[in-house]
Formats: sequence, structure tokens, C-alpha cells
Amino acid sequence: MFVLMIVFIIFVAVMGFSIGDRKKLTWPENFALDTSGFFQQWLYRPAGYVSDLVHDLTHLREVYKENEQLRIAAAAYARDSIKYNFMEAELKQLQDDLSFTENQKKLNNYKYLIAQVVAVNNDPYDETIRINLGSKDGIKPNMVVVTNKGLVGLTTRVDPFFSSVMPITKLNVNSTDTKQIAATVLGKENDSFGIVDNYDSETGKLSMSKISEHDPLKKGDTVITSGKGNVFPRGVVIGTVDSSQVGDFGLTYTATITPAADFDHLTEVFVVQTPDLGDETP
Repeated sequence: MFVLMIVFIIFVAVMGFSIGDRKKLTWPENFALDTSGFFQQWLYRPAGYVSDLVHDLTHLREVYKENEQLRIAAAAYARDSIKYNFMEAELKQLQDDLSFTENQKKLNNYKYLIAQVVAVNNDPYDETIRINLGSKDGIKPNMVVVTNKGLVGLTTRVDPFFSSVMPITKLNVNSTDTKQIAATVLGKENDSFGIVDNYDSETGKLSMSKISEHDPLKKGDTVITSGKGNVFPRGVVIGTVDSSQVGDFGLTYTATITPAADFDHLTEVFVVQTPDLGDETP
């Protein structure tokens, strides 16, 4: 009891001393505060680093998710952009085809059958173009094939669902397998005439021979089929006159012609069905 009373008295005295109005702390209080501050400083910094690291990891996860969404959106945009460009190019091609066929109907009573090029054989001994129309679609041998730019060639072998086309790039004046083209100049049909009979693979040009010395043909003229010979219908564009010169024997002239059709990018062609050919039997 005596010890408890002494402890109680000391406790009351300390409380009274602490509650009193003091301007300075005692050295034990200062020591306790400084010691706790020191330990708090060393404990707070690692805790702050850990807290910042957890926050950064959480933010990094959100950034990763956002990047994933952006990558998906970018891939979808690229896919849709390619699809849109393809559809736009296809629409333009269809518009050009429609405009071409409508204009041709006004000029001649021809029917144009649209065909897709499915294969091109570049073998110099058997250079042919394969299209996805055959006898089931009304295709017959020796029907003219064109693009909306100009003449491509003639159908040769015709199967039920596919046909082979011999291009005018196979024209050879010394060959009996190719058919020469009776030609004239657009706008000068009654005054100009010649025979397109050869193709130079090195220059990529056609040759037109048997041109009269009084022929009004000149550089830049558009050469078309004349319709003579009962093979190529009249009015089909062949190409543009590049130059003209005197023939081998000096009696007639020859002309160099740049083909109108682009043979390097053949994807779609037209098979020309004339009224006469439509009534013929294969």
C-alpha cells in the first residue's frame, strides 16, 4: 500500500507538471519525440516508395489495357481502310465499265459480256489469256475481246465454262496462226486504211502496214478496226499512232501504234457479241 501510494503521488505530480502551462519540454520528452521522429522518418520513406510503386503498377495495368484497345482499333481501322479502298476501286471500275458499255451501245449495236481474267499464260509459244466465260454463256471462237480502253484479242479455244483468248501481242506478220486486223483512223474512216499485222515485244508497239502515201494518218490519231474482213467488228479502238514511215519498197507507208489496252494489268475484259455473231452457230 505504501509503494502504491508513492507511485500514485508521483503520477499525480507528473500529470500536474505536464498539464501546467510550460514553454519548454523536458529532456525526456524531447528525447522521446526525437527518437520517435527518427524512426518515423525511416519507416515513412519505404512505405511511401511501396505506395508509389503499387500506384504505378495499377496505372501501368490501365495503360496496358488502353494500348490493347488502341491496337485492336488500329487493326480494325487498317482492315476497314483496305476494304473501303478495294470497294471504292471496284465501284469506280464498275462505273467506268457501265459508262463504256452505254457509250458503245450508242455507237454500235453490240452486246458486251463482262468476263474476269482467271489466268495469263506468258509462255512465248502459247501466250493466251483465260477468262471465266464459256459456251454456256454464249461465247464462240473468234469473238473479239476488249477492255474499256481498247482491243485485247480474239477468243480461240472455248470450253463450257472458260475460254482462251489470243492477245494481239501475238500478232506476227510471218505467222498463219494470227489474224491480221483491217484498221482505219477514227474520224477519217473514208480516207484512211491499213493492216495491223505485227507486234514488237521489245518496243511494245504494233505495226500497221499497207498505208497509202496519200493517207491522212498522222501522229496522235486513234486507230480503230474498220470492220472489213468479217473478223473484227468495226469501231473497236486498237491504239494511238506513234509514228509513220515509208515502207520497205517505198510504195506504201507503215505506222507504229501504241496499244490502247494495258496488257500488264488485265483483270476484267468484255467479250463483244455482234448481231451477226450472235446468230451464228459454233
